[in-house]
Amino acid sequence: MSSTPIRVIITGTTGMVGEGVLHMCLNNPAVDAVLIINRKASGITHPKLKEVIHSDFYDLSPIESQLTGYNACFFCLGISSVGIGKEDYYKVTYTLTMHVAETLSRLNEGMTFTYVSGAGTDSTEQGRSNWARVKGKTENDLMKLPFAHCYAFRPGFIKPIPGLKRTHSFYKYINWLFPVGRAITPGNFCTMQELGLAMIHVVQRGYNTSVIEGRDIIALARE
Repeated sequence: MSSTPIRVIITGTTGMVGEGVLHMCLNNPAVDAVLIINRKASGITHPKLKEVIHSDFYDLSPIESQLTGYNACFFCLGISSVGIGKEDYYKVTYTLTMHVAETLSRLNEGMTFTYVSGAGTDSTEQGRSNWARVKGKTENDLMKLPFAHCYAFRPGFIKPIPGLKRTHSFYKYINWLFPVGRAITPGNFCTMQELGLAMIHVVQRGYNTSVIEGRDIIALARE
């Protein structure tokens, strides 16, 4: 287990997953510093936290000097494929992600990059589902970059942390499914606490596979 303090860049903190992971990092003693990149101010303040406001994630050159000195990235930025064209989905899911990752791999030697993908992602890039193919291509190409380690996390249903601001309103109607689903298919149901802890632990300890499925998330969180 590495005792090196984690200095992490988190993207997507205006979404439910990113906000939850940020919450876990700010409250975990293993994490020494957190940098978040947003298009507008989050309103969150914390002694560990630095926020960079930047509007164009496809061009990070104006803020590159602020992106050095970190040993981890938790990439939580993403969009749903529902109601969006294939080209726009590809641009956000693949092009944007790869640009951020390529920049960080160049600026931070020895970084561990953790990408929040999703259950059902298609590593072959050949399946019928467009979103699954695009996610699969993103995972595959991220793992070709010169990171020390790169992991693709594939959570299914995520039970949110109570009280945070970015939780989708429909969760209050469907959270009752969690204990039932966890009992029947535990690999498809994890909590936000488990996801955040698993991401922290994989930076500290590594893991025996680069694709982290639901059961792996739960196992990593328990370590």
